[in-house]
Amino acid sequence: MTDNKNDLIEYLLRLADNAMINGQRLCEWCGHAPALEEEMALMNVALDLVGQARNWYEYAAELLADGRDADRLAFTRDERDFRNTLLVEQPNGDYAVTTAKLFLFDAWHLHTLQALTASKDERIAAIAAKGVKEATYHLRRSGEWVERLGDGTEESRQRMLAAIDELWRFTGDLLAGDAIQQRLAEAGIAADAAAVAAAWQATVEQVFGATNLPVPQPSSYFYLDGKKGLHTEHLGILLAEMQFLQRAYPGATW
Repeated sequence: MTDNKNDLIEYLLRLADNAMINGQRLCEWCGHAPALEEEMALMNVALDLVGQARNWYEYAAELLADGRDADRLAFTRDERDFRNTLLVEQPNGDYAVTTAKLFLFDAWHLHTLQALTASKDERIAAIAAKGVKEATYHLRRSGEWVERLGDGTEESRQRMLAAIDELWRFTGDLLAGDAIQQRLAEAGIAADAAAVAAAWQATVEQVFGATNLPVPQPSSYFYLDGKKGLHTEHLGILLAEMQFLQRAYPGATW
């Protein structure tokens, strides 16, 4: 384990928050998906992500040792305390937006987890190894849907192009590393951000190329930064719903 426990806690919360917020967004499709099979598939992906989030939160809670458990880390922290990427907090939009958002995240997520299976932190490596199996399915599914919509009707293609155009600017935040991740990567704990970004780019080019979707130029980094708790207005609204019960009845148990 790295000597800098604070860096490790911060990194674990990033992994947990990404999975948790993405899972929460997918749950919003319950009862609204375009087909029953798709609703079941989305809910299964959401459950996978929430389960992964719990594993990361539990590890972070043990290191924090301040009395908070996984539930309190998920349901009682404020917006500025969340460390998820800006991409996952964006609204679902139509099914093309949800599909594009999932694919862009899934490509990053799978390559990140694959790198973490070699982490010198045995706890991280074990959680990642379990998550890789789920993330592999997630990426295959979302990639197939990008190809289906991109190579379907003229309307489905235009919707996919519009979705990519809407979401691409958030890929800069998704792929960017920082000093915390760099220190952990050098210690053999975290995934190397540059290596993950290169693998992500190759995956995107492969899937987009299969249906002649143009790959935009790399997104420039801008003033918001999920790693620093600087989020879009959408996260606060999401948290207000996700955390309502726990905040209205603090300490309540079932």
